[in-house]
Amino acid sequence: MIIRMEDAAGSGAGQAVTFSLTDGDTVHVLHPEQIVAYRGPSSGRSDRLMNVKGIYRKKKWIRADIAGPSQFTAALPPGFNMHEIQLEGEQDMLYDFRHVFFYTKQVTMQTRILKIKNMLVTRDAIKMKFSGNGSIGILTQGPVCKVKLHPTEPLYVDAGSIIAYPEAAKLDLTVYGNHLASQHMNYHWKLTGDGYVLFQAGRQNQRLVNELNDEGIIKRFLREAIPFGGVFIK
Repeated sequence: MIIRMEDAAGSGAGQAVTFSLTDGDTVHVLHPEQIVAYRGPSSGRSDRLMNVKGIYRKKKWIRADIAGPSQFTAALPPGFNMHEIQLEGEQDMLYDFRHVFFYTKQVTMQTRILKIKNMLVTRDAIKMKFSGNGSIGILTQGPVCKVKLHPTEPLYVDAGSIIAYPEAAKLDLTVYGNHLASQHMNYHWKLTGDGYVLFQAGRQNQRLVNELNDEGIIKRFLREAIPFGGVFIK
């Protein structure tokens, strides 16, 4: 399977993603309404009702199963990009099912209930565990970074920027740095373990834009002077 991503013409026009499937390839598309062009036999696409047990009030979605040889193009809305995750061997990833665009037939899904502390920060009760040998396509806003975890040396990631992580990874909610630094940052996940973590870059862009546009010296002073001002004063 070959995936080609192109920015659509015009400012804020979104992104077009073209999939080229060979014989034996099968892709499960979870947002089939975004497919705008298809080339291949009519029998190459089969839509079905999909019921993911026990999540999101047991709502059903239409899933399009597209087999090769064929080619199709999907359109993504402005501000969204698609990032492909390759799984192999014992690798797995926990991710928000709603933002999965596709997965291949070799990938399996299982529901996972999050711990209470994770629910409070992520505002999600359930994530999907993806494992197997294949690909997942996830929808993101902004660039995506992939960093390998270490069993003992922690990686600190902004709590609102984390996208996906291995089920076996250890997560602790914390801040880091000296006293002043810890007062002027968002909460972070302290991660250790094996595998890779994906996080979204660009979440802090609006704050930097405001500062560069000189949002006001009093507001900026209060944000820097008050403990956790960066969290409460937006």
